[in-house]
Amino acid sequence: MPRDRDQKAAGAIPRRLFFYNGGVLRQTRLREILRAAGHAPRLGLPGPDDGVMVWGRSPYAARGEAVAVKRDVPLIRVEDAFLRSIHPGRTGAPPLGLILDPMGVHFDSAQPSRLEHLLATEPLDDSAVLQRARDGIARLKTSELSKYNDFDPDLPVPDPGYVLVIDQTRDDASITHGGASAATFREMLAYARIENPGARILIKTHPETRAGLRGGHYGPEDCDSNSEIYDAPVSPWKLLEGAIAVYTVSSLMGYEAILADHKPRVFGQPFYGGWGLTQDENPVPRRSRSLTRAQIFAVSHILAPIWFDPCRTRLCSFEEAVDQLEAETRAYREDRQGYVAGGMSLWKRPHLRKFFGRHGSLRFSETPDPTRPFLYWATRAAPDDDRAPIRVEDGFLRSRGLGAELVPPLSLIADRTGIFYDPTRPSDLEALIARPVPPGGEVRARKLIQRITTEGLTKYNLGGALPELPQGHKILVPGQVEDDASIRLGAGETCTNAMLLEKTRAENPDAVILFKPHPDVVAGLRPGAVPAEVAKKYADMILPETNTAALIDAVDEVWTMTSGLGFEALLRGKAVTTLGAPFYAGWGLTRDLGPVPARRTAHPDLLQLTHAALIAYPRYLDPVSGLPCPVEVALDRLSEGRALPRGPLNRTGAKLQGVFASYAWLWRRQR
Repeated sequence: MPRDRDQKAAGAIPRRLFFYNGGVLRQTRLREILRAAGHAPRLGLPGPDDGVMVWGRSPYAARGEAVAVKRDVPLIRVEDAFLRSIHPGRTGAPPLGLILDPMGVHFDSAQPSRLEHLLATEPLDDSAVLQRARDGIARLKTSELSKYNDFDPDLPVPDPGYVLVIDQTRDDASITHGGASAATFREMLAYARIENPGARILIKTHPETRAGLRGGHYGPEDCDSNSEIYDAPVSPWKLLEGAIAVYTVSSLMGYEAILADHKPRVFGQPFYGGWGLTQDENPVPRRSRSLTRAQIFAVSHILAPIWFDPCRTRLCSFEEAVDQLEAETRAYREDRQGYVAGGMSLWKRPHLRKFFGRHGSLRFSETPDPTRPFLYWATRAAPDDDRAPIRVEDGFLRSRGLGAELVPPLSLIADRTGIFYDPTRPSDLEALIARPVPPGGEVRARKLIQRITTEGLTKYNLGGALPELPQGHKILVPGQVEDDASIRLGAGETCTNAMLLEKTRAENPDAVILFKPHPDVVAGLRPGAVPAEVAKKYADMILPETNTAALIDAVDEVWTMTSGLGFEALLRGKAVTTLGAPFYAGWGLTRDLGPVPARRTAHPDLLQLTHAALIAYPRYLDPVSGLPCPVEVALDRLSEGRALPRGPLNRTGAKLQGVFASYAWLWRRQR
């Protein structure tokens, strides 16, 4: 992907960069980012057209500094970008982006850095970039994303009304090179007490101190009756919401305080000090420009860093980096306690471990564990328990191939309230549909719709060429699996494919009706076949092998019971009539002839529905990198044909599964 303004070249940075720190050899991601940015990290001695790279102001930087001086070549300082990972870098977590600086380093106030140079000299009047910055700030707040993201979203936050004093790790380079020392922290706490007499003071512990990696500046001996050490892993955004004043030396959380509409009291000389957004105890004289929050964010998060997509192993925009970090952080926050999982077929278990077992153990058992969340496959009857299970199902962009043929999914849903196809009770999806789209969500949903329709992507991505169709008003009738839970729970009076065809013909006697049987039924894996004489009585054409996306594009409307194809038709701007209560019915986007839940009173537009169903509700797993990923990566894999394939063992197992399912369906009907 070519670099746009997000990835503008970092001044005079040579292509070959020589390093003298063994950490670069250990950090695969670091080298990947450099190569993606067009640089070649090397060992040895640089030539006249090369450069030397060092990590910020680390203790090992002196080696590279000496070589750069001796060989008279540029010195490039490398640092993490301001959104990094779930856990601190000292745990081994790889970075999401870098700042390459041929001038200095952003936390060293002794000389201007490239970041400071951009803040001081860039016009920062591009309305598109500033709008991206405003959207980015709002998105970080909404998703509660920070440099490190190992928060516990279930922890309560302190009652509001406190003064927040932010600790940092001892001997951190941003302190020693930012005009401060350990004594500055004692001074800061004294100021906080003097300026806020009698106020409650929370001394916020640094994440690395909380993790036992590095010591901080404050301990219990620094507290009095009005102050306390606060080391709970709570989101900094939530802490900032309740603060009445913020005190910092040079912490990145002080910058986040600016973004959260505070004007923090700053005792060091961080990159964000001196631009009119802070109260500076020790200002940098050369910084005299006044900036807005959007302008400083445009530089710090959009113009200065290079961002990396670890799934597609290329540079990416700031927004794409946030997409990826959201996906990884969501997986951590939801899965960190581990799970017990029941009702799961044997073939699904390895894939479930990949989805839900990355951050906590996943144990398979039919017996719930009161200490852990309980996952259960949504179509199975869960054992009696005081707590409702988290119901698991395939997402709406699933694979290239059928679940019934044991093709692994790219997306899964874990619904804590109900499940999307059961209209008899609320679900997480209903709540998401009724909720306003988060910042940046409309742009993302619009691009998603365009890409799905342009590339012809559907849930299973199967089917052959489109035959020549009769002239006239064309109605597509998608067949369904007749023992499917969405039919049992939400189909209403019209609950078989034959009944659906009959109803559609009765209401549209002059239309051209095209019947597409469900792929699972065509494959002989699930019940729902319509006798040929019945199908021909009501349908003008029967199209079992036709590509779904092409067929939707060719028709004028869709009539369905509860099929997900109705949602795919809405994405393509087609009129949809429902005779049951699928998740997309009842919101004013479809013509509903079935019993739609009265609780669906919101009126979302298509972008809101799309964001809820394809971005916010499912989780995606990249089959190439093995990482949690955003929906856009899943679309790449479907387009490339790199979704997980099926093989002969899948098909054999699927046939056996289909035989058992058919016998079970017949037995239920006979009862």
